[in-house]
Amino acid sequence: MEDQRYRTVAHEGEHEIEIKKSRFLTTLAPAATEGDAQAVIRRVRERHPGATHHCWAYVLGASGGVQKSSDDGEPGGTAGVPMLQMLLRREVRDTVAVVTRWFGGVQLGAGGLIRAYGGAVGRTLDVLGTVTRRPLRLATVTVDHRRAGKLENDLRATGRRVRGVRYGDRVRIEIGVAEADLDRFRGWLADATAGTAGLELGAVTYVEG
Repeated sequence: MEDQRYRTVAHEGEHEIEIKKSRFLTTLAPAATEGDAQAVIRRVRERHPGATHHCWAYVLGASGGVQKSSDDGEPGGTAGVPMLQMLLRREVRDTVAVVTRWFGGVQLGAGGLIRAYGGAVGRTLDVLGTVTRRPLRLATVTVDHRRAGKLENDLRATGRRVRGVRYGDRVRIEIGVAEADLDRFRGWLADATAGTAGLELGAVTYVEG
């Protein structure tokens, strides 16, 4: 697996702009699933029932495998698609964008709408900022009690994420290891424990940093 980093929004937030008397309120929020994204869209609709349009787009998954958008009554391709394209251009993932428009009486034309909706998402990303998430392979190191304390300290000292320690017949130390670092880590672990430690690999998760 590639060491595939991506950007996302750290928290939900809003930013509003006005273009030719129309108000465009953009809501950005993190979303890990389509259910999360649709819940944000419903919440924004309920919050602003008098708005003219609630256009939306979301990109989910580290590789952007789920991409959906809606023009919500605006001319086809003038709202949801430019919003989606802005998220993709900025390499933002696991994020939903909703642009709520109150029509101000002045027609913007297709080009104007595309610039307005895409630009609203871009400006909001600038205002809220993004965080980078990177993949970690979850792993469990099994070691005898005599070596456990020093090994845990060494793991922390070398910057590896210790996620938990469980004591039984042997000590199980749960850690996260960057995929690109796995081979080097195996060698380091063998040296640090004289080959006595076990290593069990688990799933991949994403963390900030």
